[in-house]
Amino acid sequence: MTGRAFQAVLFDLDDTLHDDTATYRMASRRVAEDIARKRDISAADLYDEYNRIAEGFWSDLRVEHLGEGLNFKNLRAKLWGQALATVGIDDETLAQHAATEYNRFRADGLQLFPGVLPLLAGLRAAGRRTGLITNGFAETHREKIALLRLESAFDDVIMADEVGMVKPDPRIFVHACERLGAEPQQSVMVGDRYDRDIAGAAEAGLATIWLKVRGESFPADRPAPDAIVSTFEEVCALLGPSLEPSKPSPASASRS
Repeated sequence: MTGRAFQAVLFDLDDTLHDDTATYRMASRRVAEDIARKRDISAADLYDEYNRIAEGFWSDLRVEHLGEGLNFKNLRAKLWGQALATVGIDDETLAQHAATEYNRFRADGLQLFPGVLPLLAGLRAAGRRTGLITNGFAETHREKIALLRLESAFDDVIMADEVGMVKPDPRIFVHACERLGAEPQQSVMVGDRYDRDIAGAAEAGLATIWLKVRGESFPADRPAPDAIVSTFEEVCALLGPSLEPSKPSPASASRS
């Protein structure tokens, strides 16, 4: 893996290029604490319920959901409404306010992992094509990409609702490679979710780098990632050497 000159390098977004889990949990904690002070409920209970419901929605995302015309302003209010109901509060206005505050807190906390922008710039300068492939929806993720200063960092951005496919469908990885003008067998996918990023990309023929940040293990009957790392710095260490010009060996240098 180290030093391979891939035609294209594909990246997942959330928890791969930035710590999305820490950011949304920070935002939901602040909202839960604000509501708890006003309504005399347990902030911890509301926080736990919201994260359980929201994480369940994203983990259950399927391609059939793409045609449902999801409105994320209303969706987040719906998720907060469900969480509030579990702690005994039925208040649609409060749920909408919670969604608005959650979006604000989350946007304020967005921050790329160190090394992301230099690596992306280096890949493109070395002639590698770069792509972002996410199960996020354009309604929310275009803004997130802009806030993270990634708008011009990629050759292409592939979003689930815009292409009508969701990871781990192998076709979305093949489609991304086609858009980048690269062969899947000469491309690599970097992601934090084995089930969505790694398994699907491997089935499509890509090499894979698993940014393992949750302590999971992959099933024994599934393909092993080509590399497993625990920090984005290790991703840079794997891909960075391929960007350096080759140096003559001492023997060849002495003959020149």
